Amino acid sequence: MFRFAVMGAGGIARRFCKTVNAMPDCTLCAVSSKSAQRAQALAKEADVPHFYADYEEMLQKEKPDAVYIAVTPHDHFRLSMLCLQYRTPVLCEKAMFRNSEEAKTVFDLSEKSGVFTMEALWSRFLPSIQTAKAWLHEGRIGKPVFSRFSIGFAAPKDLTNRYYCEALGGGAAYDVTVYAWQLHTFLFPEEPLEESVQVLWGDTGVDVHEHIALRYPSMLASLEASLLYDCDEVWTIFGEKGRLVLPHPHYANQLYWQDSAGKEIERFCPESEEDGFTYQIRETMRCVEQGLFESPVVPHRDTLRCAQLFDRILQTKNQK
Repeated sequence: MFRFAVMGAGGIARRFCKTVNAMPDCTLCAVSSKSAQRAQALAKEADVPHFYADYEEMLQKEKPDAVYIAVTPHDHFRLSMLCLQYRTPVLCEKAMFRNSEEAKTVFDLSEKSGVFTMEALWSRFLPSIQTAKAWLHEGRIGKPVFSRFSIGFAAPKDLTNRYYCEALGGGAAYDVTVYAWQLHTFLFPEEPLEESVQVLWGDTGVDVHEHIALRYPSMLASLEASLLYDCDEVWTIFGEKGRLVLPHPHYANQLYWQDSAGKEIERFCPESEEDGFTYQIRETMRCVEQGLFESPVVPHRDTLRCAQLFDRILQTKNQK
C-alpha cells in the first residue's frame, strides 16, 4: 500500500485526502500543518491516523512514500527541499515555484539524488486535454495558426487572502497564469520565436492580470489570465481546416472539433471521468515505484520554463 503524507490543511489538502481515501491502492499516513488544531481537524475529517504541527517531525517519524505539499506558494520551495533532504518524493501544488532559481535548486537536487518531484498539474492528465493533443497530432484541424486561451475570475477583495497577499505568494501568475502556460506548452512544446508579457499590478504588490503573446514560425498564441473579472475561460485552437474548443480548459470535461465556420464535427465528452487528482496521484505512484525522478507528463523542464515565465513577469514590476 502506497503511503502519502500531506503538508497543509486547507481546502486543497482536504480534496487530496478525499481522493486518496477513495482509491484502493494508496492511503494517508499523516497530515501536518503549522497549526496543530488545523492538522488535527483534517486528520479527524479524513480519518488519517496521525497529525503533526511540525513538518520535519512528520517526515522523521512517518517516512512516507511521498508527500503532497498543499500550502500556499510562498513555502513550496522550502518544503520541497525539506522533503528531498529526507529523500522523500514530492508532489507539490501549482505553482510549484515562484522563480527559476527555486526551480533549478530543487530539480538539481532531485535529479542528483534520484528522488521524484512533480508539480501537481492534474489538468494535463485530463482525458479532454489528452484527446486534444491527439487530435492535433492527427491533423484534424490542419496546421494550427492561432491559439487563444482565457482563464480567470474576480478574486475576493480580501487583501489578506491567498490571492492578494504578497507574503503568501499571491497573484495571478501563480494561481491562474500557470494553467494557461502549462496547458498551452503541453500541446505546443516548441520554443516560441518571440514572447511578450504585459502585466497589471495591484495595490498589494501582486500581479492581478497577465497577457502573454507568443509567435511561432507558423502560429500565434494569446494567453490571458486575470484575478480582476470572470473570464470566458475558453481555449480555442484555430487551424487551416477547423478549430478545437475547450470550455474551462483547466478542468475540461468537453472538447469540440469544429469546421472553419464553427459547425460541430465531433464532440468528446468522457462517459465517466475520475476526479482530476486521481490522475496525478497515480502518476506519482507509478513514477516512484519505477524509480523515476520526474514524470514524462509534467517533466522538470516544463515546470522550469514556467518558473522562467514568472521571472519575466516579476521583472515588469520594476517598470510599472
